[in-house]
Amino acid sequence: MTKTLSVLGSTGSIGTQTLEVAASCGHRVAALTAHHNIDLLEQQARAFHPILAAAADPTAAAALASRLSDTDIQVLGGEAGVLAAAALPQADTVVTAVVGIAGLAPTLAAIDGGKRIALANKETMVCAGPLVTARATEKGAEIVPVDSEHSAIFQCLQGSCRPELKRILLTASGGPFFGKTRAELEGVTPADALKHPNWSMGAKVTIDSATLMNKGLELLEAMSLFAVPPEQITILVHRESIVHSAVEYCDNSVIAQLGAPDMRLPIQYALSWPDRVPGPADPLDLFTAGHLTFAQPDLETFRCLALAIRAAKEGGTAPAILNGANEVAVARFLAGEIGFLDIARVVEHALDTVPRAPLTLEAVYAADRAARAAAEEACR
Repeated sequence: MTKTLSVLGSTGSIGTQTLEVAASCGHRVAALTAHHNIDLLEQQARAFHPILAAAADPTAAAALASRLSDTDIQVLGGEAGVLAAAALPQADTVVTAVVGIAGLAPTLAAIDGGKRIALANKETMVCAGPLVTARATEKGAEIVPVDSEHSAIFQCLQGSCRPELKRILLTASGGPFFGKTRAELEGVTPADALKHPNWSMGAKVTIDSATLMNKGLELLEAMSLFAVPPEQITILVHRESIVHSAVEYCDNSVIAQLGAPDMRLPIQYALSWPDRVPGPADPLDLFTAGHLTFAQPDLETFRCLALAIRAAKEGGTAPAILNGANEVAVARFLAGEIGFLDIARVVEHALDTVPRAPLTLEAVYAADRAARAAAEEACR
């Protein structure tokens, strides 16, 4: 079925690939949002002619409005503009490809509109997963994951009864530094960490992949998406990124989803589910795929994953603290202000010092603010 989309974060990696899928599959685009990349946003707006285009940066929004003044596209700015795109009545599906906790509010706005959420913003579920899933149930909204691993799990669970699920097998590429020791990671630069072996992603996600924090965040996301405790999720390093994840059932059968490392496939499935349709994703050639290997993650070298597991077991606002501190630490690393191994140190400082609170939406935002302040302190 043809969908009418609001694409939040349309100029990022997931956003641009979503528009490729939309063009290939005939979906209409009703709204586009970006932070400040108005050059690309203007190109996208002219190509897809949405009802609404919004830039989270008010200055960028003013410039975009001037550039699009010869069209009838409504241009909005700031968080209010992004929320308007998320809640746009004409859209039935909202692709949330905004990076960081900034995606939480627009995801909730889309849920309140009873829309299908094609969820590519993992921080929403990391920081407030139980609150988000409860709100979706209340409002009759669908949450369909876009992350390749969670899409794989979602696909493997189709047609099964939840009591049959024994465990989730969550795969990780291992990033560019698999097999390295802590000593070998001392002098890692942002340029080194941005060289992902398999995937083309935004800078934040690529650094998270290098530290294995991305896998920790995905573990937290999987807990809320599939209502399982951390003990029911096993992380496997799978260097080839062909098996995107798997599920093991109570009879010890394992069902896996395989595909080329192409994000257009999980994006397309999130839009077309429960149907499958032809699209632009690359096919998988098993004759040339080579050997498929699996290994345990090194929690001592990649301490960010160990910290995420700690937060997952603790629950409450601990995941929001983990995420907020990590966002700050990654930004400081990309700016050349701290070292690669300092990312885990900064996150651990926040987990050790920021007080916990019962999980409410207000508590999530408060924990995020406190974690960022603690992380900034640790970076100095």
